[in-house]
Amino acid sequence: MELLSALSLGELALSFSRVQLFPAFDLSYFIVSILYLKYEPGAVELSRRHPVASWLCAMLHCFGSYILADLLLGEPVIDYFSNNSSILLASAVWYLIFFCPMDLFYKCVCFLPVKLIFVAMKEVVRVRKIAVGIHHAHHHYHHGWFVMIATGWVKGSGVALMSNFEQLLRGVWKPDSNEVLHMSFPTKASLYGAVLFTLQQTRWLPVSKASLIFTFTLFMVSCKVFLTATHSHSSPFDVLEAHVCPVLFGTGWGAEHPHNHGAPGAGSPHSPPPGKAKDEPGEGARKKKTKKAE
Repeated sequence: MELLSALSLGELALSFSRVQLFPAFDLSYFIVSILYLKYEPGAVELSRRHPVASWLCAMLHCFGSYILADLLLGEPVIDYFSNNSSILLASAVWYLIFFCPMDLFYKCVCFLPVKLIFVAMKEVVRVRKIAVGIHHAHHHYHHGWFVMIATGWVKGSGVALMSNFEQLLRGVWKPDSNEVLHMSFPTKASLYGAVLFTLQQTRWLPVSKASLIFTFTLFMVSCKVFLTATHSHSSPFDVLEAHVCPVLFGTGWGAEHPHNHGAPGAGSPHSPPPGKAKDEPGEGARKKKTKKAE
């Protein structure tokens, strides 16, 4: 107890919960989100041929969670786009990642030690968005637990949940890649976090909001940094789900994982750069067919 008092964990958690996110943490969130967009096959070609569509996709990666939350709560979905500073900052990041000469900015932010810092800072933003979303929903629906959970969930993983719509803007239709069918770690963690923050908001979880934000942020940062550093697509929840889901549902929830689409949300952080491995086999097969036809 004396050690805990000396560390002043309560004061540390309170100070951490009051840290301003703009501009440093928001900048990191935008960088990682748009970086994952560039990993998507065809994203670079889209930015050259249809820059407006590419910009819209980037804005969805950055602000998709706000759009979905506004839809759930019946508020104007375009409301957040009145925040000129955030829109301009995200637009600048999009331009630098896709159009910087010699890809210098892209190469810098992809350097693994630098990328891990940005990934960690993005998770700080994710947890704060979950907490704020549930607090906002609590004002509209004071006893609506499921509304609060849903709002917090989409705040934490909005762009992943609307990935099919974002793919349509890029001219891609992949209904089998629905995030609800194949949840990535950030989506599952956002759902579990939304449940915890809802319990705290309704006074069923006897901890302060600042302490919960601090603890859950440590968990998210540790897991996401480890998964990114090891290029892993697994989830820390897999072991628990492997034991619990067969008992409750007769099968393992999310036993088959495609490549993650976000994290946050909406692109795999470990996918190869566009235009390489995924496209080459198809081109080779087409060449063989052409030779046979000739």
